[in-house]
Amino acid sequence: MNPDEMRDASLLELFQLETRTQVQVLNNGLLALEHDPTSAAQLEACMRAAHSLKGAARIVDLHPAVRIAHAMEDCLVAAQEGRLRLQADDIDALLLGTDLLQRVATPGAELGGEIDDLVVRLSNAPAVAPAPPRAPRPSDFLPPIQRFEDEPASARTQPSGRTAATSAAPTAVFTASSSAAPPPASTPTPPPTTPPAQAATRRSSDQGIFEGERVLRVTADTLNKLLGLSSETLVESHWVGPFGASMLRLRRLQAGAAQALDGVRGALAGQHVDARAQAALDDAQRIVEQCQQELAQRTNEVDEFGWRMSHLAQRLYDTALACRMRPFGDGVGGMPRMVRDLGRSLGKQVRLEIEGDTTQVDRDILEKLDAPLMHLLRNAVDHGIEMPMDRLDAGKPPEGLIKLSARHSAGMLVVELSDDGAGISLDRLRIEVVQRKLTTADTAARLSEAELLEFLFLSGFSTRGEVTEISGRGVGLDVVQTMVRQLRGAVRIHQTSGQGTRFVLEMPLSLSVVRSLLVEVQGAIYAFPLAYVSHALQVRREDIEQLEGHQHFRFMDRQVGLVSARQILRGGEPAPATESVAVVVVGDHDKRYGIAVDRYVGERTLVVQPLDPRLGKVQDVMAGALMDDGTPLLILDVEDMLLSVRKLIEAGRLTRVDGAGQVAQTRRRKRVLVVDDSLTVRELERKLLVNRGFDVAVAVDGMDGWNMLRGEDFDLVVTDVDMPRMDGIELVSRIKADAKLQGLPVMVVSYKDREEDRRRGLDAGADYYLAKGSFHDDALLDAVEDLIGKALT
Repeated sequence: MNPDEMRDASLLELFQLETRTQVQVLNNGLLALEHDPTSAAQLEACMRAAHSLKGAARIVDLHPAVRIAHAMEDCLVAAQEGRLRLQADDIDALLLGTDLLQRVATPGAELGGEIDDLVVRLSNAPAVAPAPPRAPRPSDFLPPIQRFEDEPASARTQPSGRTAATSAAPTAVFTASSSAAPPPASTPTPPPTTPPAQAATRRSSDQGIFEGERVLRVTADTLNKLLGLSSETLVESHWVGPFGASMLRLRRLQAGAAQALDGVRGALAGQHVDARAQAALDDAQRIVEQCQQELAQRTNEVDEFGWRMSHLAQRLYDTALACRMRPFGDGVGGMPRMVRDLGRSLGKQVRLEIEGDTTQVDRDILEKLDAPLMHLLRNAVDHGIEMPMDRLDAGKPPEGLIKLSARHSAGMLVVELSDDGAGISLDRLRIEVVQRKLTTADTAARLSEAELLEFLFLSGFSTRGEVTEISGRGVGLDVVQTMVRQLRGAVRIHQTSGQGTRFVLEMPLSLSVVRSLLVEVQGAIYAFPLAYVSHALQVRREDIEQLEGHQHFRFMDRQVGLVSARQILRGGEPAPATESVAVVVVGDHDKRYGIAVDRYVGERTLVVQPLDPRLGKVQDVMAGALMDDGTPLLILDVEDMLLSVRKLIEAGRLTRVDGAGQVAQTRRRKRVLVVDDSLTVRELERKLLVNRGFDVAVAVDGMDGWNMLRGEDFDLVVTDVDMPRMDGIELVSRIKADAKLQGLPVMVVSYKDREEDRRRGLDAGADYYLAKGSFHDDALLDAVEDLIGKALT
């Protein structure tokens, strides 16, 4: 490919991008004009989009696209000037023009005479009387601005807005391998009647292709690698903390050496000491003091470097993650047009409203949502929305309304699709379920609405008697549920008879990260994706029942089977008997189980790390991840776990959650939350407490600590004072003001050792105040044990 061909190919790609953008503007605007044909804002937006496409097509010598865009522009200008009132047929023709523009932009497209037919159709639109002339404005007398590659006057000015487009000879369709024929020569015409101000507006539209935001095309695989590397960088940045802690220990050793030298001086005081020995002793003390100063400075530098590295690594990770996000509207922009066209083909009036189009969604999820949403929209138009006469009889407007919305909620993406149609006939659904022998008539009569609606997701199930091109094959909702589950999400259905149906799709914000509930099972940490977790609760031992040889507990007025995570994941010994059991409830309806774990660790956002392909499919495991301290863990495949549970039940190998028949008291480690913005101090305190046997969690500032306290249980809080976002004094005040947490002991550890600082911390509610200036290992540990006792209880 020579340089000219490479340039042409690059320009064609730009034109294709421009076409997709401007066609979306046209589609949205034309659908709005169908309801309000005189909307000045929509007419202006559509005219500008058509004009921009005309200019862009001329730049790439794509003359068929020039003809289409010019004919559309003339039609829209006539509507702007009041010479034409857009009717339904005009909107259809203009929408057909957007389809042809997209096809022309594709190399090798063959349109035959479709362009000529469209131009004639737009030219023959009935015009109304010309708009009365307006009073001249000062801007009309300004000299016109010279434009790049100005178009012939004949292409811009026609009295009817259509004559030139009709008389032009058909132009060959552009292909990537051949050059388009030059446009026919134009004849001189009178000066343009378009006001200079309006012409300048159009010229600015032509420049949009050059003045848009700079875009660099990057493959999805490259973005995934960038996100993976940034997450590893974030984890590695936390390793500066242990290095700083080792430097603190070295400082303490140096302080001990200085004290030893002072002891030698004291022992030699009053005695005759050789001059050389005295000089050597003085040198040793001077060197130790220099080392102390140097190490103190380097320790501060390492602490500062650790904070900056952690901050930059977090920013890098956040930016890499943002690169994968796209507005929800990018993926659903063409759906209003599809709904409108489908409704017209069925003789219905249907409009789609989209809310939350700026909601950020992972690009992979957005692409994979297309098929499920298309299924739901087709079902809504075909099954849900009634015919216009039926709607009028029911007291509804003749036009049906479908709403599609997207929002973020509790770290999840929630997509809702609702219609104001007839809803679902539950009686008809019950009859269909019984006729298909999916259940007995007695059982069907007792099924709740939610249980009955679940049958709609079965493969091959349909309430439509006849099969059409649109529906009736029973694959729609089954496909929807399968695809949403592949996205680690869930779908729910709600309906009100005579008022409509609502589908709720809930899934992670991104496939690259997953919000998870972390649990401990036999000493190892595992993650349950929150999209699959119904509830997390403590079940008292006396509430566990033995039914048909299996353990159950009552939850939301239903018996839920209880299964040990130890048996599923580790195959090890049952957990020791305790007063209560930590249970993660997963699944829904008749597939719901409670998974008994050793303890909850808390909620975390994890970066998904795919397992090595050479491992194949690991049973019950979806992927891996790293915790903040670099500890690896496994993200569980909940669907696979439910399958494993059913296999254990069928094989009769399901064991009890605990190995004992009676309750036995077990020893547990007390939990301490360390809150400090210094990596060095935080890591030092954590290691001291862990070595003494405590279970320790850390928070980087007061706000982080407050959020952890609201979601996890602790026996003690150790906090600094000066921290970003929320300082230690405010954290102590919030703890003591909270009815649930006010009894929790709090220790303040701070460099501030003045009496007023100590009094300020104690007045806020702290139970102990320890100055870092007098800080040493035993002082912290003794204070902790004074407050809460030994680590094990």
